[in-house]
Amino acid sequence: MPGGRLTQQDRQQIALGLADGLAYAEIARRLDRPTSTITREVMRNGGPTGYRADLAHRATERRTHQRRQAAPRDPQAPSQPSGRDPEAVREYEEVLTTIFMQSGLPKMMARVMVSLYTTDAGSLTASELVQRLQVSPATISKAIAFLESQALVRRERDERRRERYIVDDDVWYQSTVASARALAQVAEASRQGVSVLGAGTPAAVRLENIARFMDYVSENTERAAEQAREVLHAKPAVQDSDD
Repeated sequence: MPGGRLTQQDRQQIALGLADGLAYAEIARRLDRPTSTITREVMRNGGPTGYRADLAHRATERRTHQRRQAAPRDPQAPSQPSGRDPEAVREYEEVLTTIFMQSGLPKMMARVMVSLYTTDAGSLTASELVQRLQVSPATISKAIAFLESQALVRRERDERRRERYIVDDDVWYQSTVASARALAQVAEASRQGVSVLGAGTPAAVRLENIARFMDYVSENTERAAEQAREVLHAKPAVQDSDD
């Protein structure tokens, strides 16, 4: 029934819809489901190009069984503030983790990013990440080192001299600028290959085209990041109350 759990037949219809190139909203309309349900289902089970109905159904059954068999949660585990639905939060975290992984992040790095992004404070200590993700301190240390190298997180010490890992308004700006500059390096390296391989040869022409493309993307990406930086600091508009 609409609003209940997706059935195997529902998942087959989702797979057919994806194969036909339908938008999530159209698939949801045909199944009489919220678009968010379809988006979450697809993104947690391989994405639009990797979704398989049978595999998705088995994975969901396995997750449901694991939740039922799981030991009681650690009483020190953080509770959900603001009346949030814990199950909805967990599902959203799975979706966001999958999206980060599809963008190129390894799984553990994606999980750390999601933990930081879905925390109201935007920061966590190593011990808090260990508790949330149930992994070793060494695993967290490795993930943080990678994320720092990509300018996706930064660290600072709090009043208790503990290191805190932070995602703030400037993290995505810094990461985007770093990415743009990395593309500029690809352009420069490609251009150096032109003289090595001989101007006018097919390989040199290919490299010159890559260099021009990367230059264009890099310059426009950095310019757009500068122009849009203020968006990261914008405060939500306050609507006037009718009361």
